[in-house]
Amino acid sequence: MTTPVRVAVTGAAGAICYSMLFRIAAGEMLGKDTPIILQLIEIPQAMQALSGVVMELDDCAFPLLHGVEITDDANKGFKDANVAILVGGRPRGPGMLRSDLIQANGPIFTTQGKAINDNAADDIRVVVVGNPCNTNALIAMHNAPDVPRERFTAMTRLDENRAKTQLARKAGVLVSEVTNVGIWGNHSNTMFPSFEQIKIGGKAATDVITDREWLEGEFMKTVQLRGKAIIDARGASSAASAGNAAIDHIRDWSRPTPAGDWISMAVPSQGQYGIEEGLMYSFPVRCDGKGGYEIVEGLDLSDYAMEKIRATETELKEERDVVKDLLK
Repeated sequence: MTTPVRVAVTGAAGAICYSMLFRIAAGEMLGKDTPIILQLIEIPQAMQALSGVVMELDDCAFPLLHGVEITDDANKGFKDANVAILVGGRPRGPGMLRSDLIQANGPIFTTQGKAINDNAADDIRVVVVGNPCNTNALIAMHNAPDVPRERFTAMTRLDENRAKTQLARKAGVLVSEVTNVGIWGNHSNTMFPSFEQIKIGGKAATDVITDREWLEGEFMKTVQLRGKAIIDARGASSAASAGNAAIDHIRDWSRPTPAGDWISMAVPSQGQYGIEEGLMYSFPVRCDGKGGYEIVEGLDLSDYAMEKIRATETELKEERDVVKDLLK
C-alpha cells in the first residue's frame, strides 16, 4: 500500500480550511490513489472548534484519510509533513494598513518557518495562503535555512482562476478554453494578470477579445480587486474560492504541466525578467510532476507589461523592507 502523504494545515478551524479539508480528504488534491494523514494546526483558542471539524471528517468516512492529528504546537504539527498549507494568520482589522498586517503576521510565519525547518520531511513543499502571502512566504523561507528555497511558494492561483473566468465570459467560451494565464508579482491590487500571452481556444486572447480598453481596464481591475468585491457582496472574505485555489496549486505542483501551457505560482525569483533575486514573486511556471518547477523564460513582454511587472516588484521590495529584521 502507498505510504500516506502527511499534509499539515494551519488555521485549520477557519473558513478557508473548512471549505478545503474535506476535498483534500476525498482525494481531490493529491489523487484518488494517494492516502493522506491530516496534521491540523490551530491556536489554543480554536482547538475546540477544530475538534468539531475532526468529528465531521470522521463522519465522512473517507477511505483515503488514514488519520487526523490536531495540535496547537507548530513543531508537532509539521512533524514529518510532506506538504504544508499555511492558511492561518492574523486578519486585517479596521484601520490597519497593509504594513501593519505584515508586521503583525511576521512573528507567526517566523515561528512556522522554524518549525518546518526543524521537523518537516525532507521532501516538504509549502504553499502560503495567509495574506500578505508573498511576504509571509518570504519570512517562512528565510527562517527555514535547511529547506531548499524553491520548496516555498505563495498562492496566486486564485488570481489566475479569477482571470480565466473573466476572459471566458467575455469571449463566450468555457473556462477550459483559456490557457497560458500568467499572474505576475504580488497577490495584491498591484498584481499583473498579463493578457499578452493568454490563449483562448488556441488563439491569442488579444485576437479573440479585441477590446484593448476592456483588457487594460475592467478586466485588470476585476482581477486585482475581486477579493474586496466579494467582501462587499457577502460580508465575508472569499474562503471557498481560496480553498479551491490552494487545492489547485498543490495538485498542479504535483503533476506535469500540460505541454505548451503554464500555471501561476509565487516563487523565489532567480533574476528572471530582471526581477530582483530572492523576492517571492509570481511568475508563469511549469511543473515536472516530481515536485520541481521552472519559471517560464523568454516571453516577449511589451513596454506596457514591463511597467506593470516593475510596479508590483516595487511593492514587494517595500513589503520586504518592513520585515527585514525577520529575514535571517
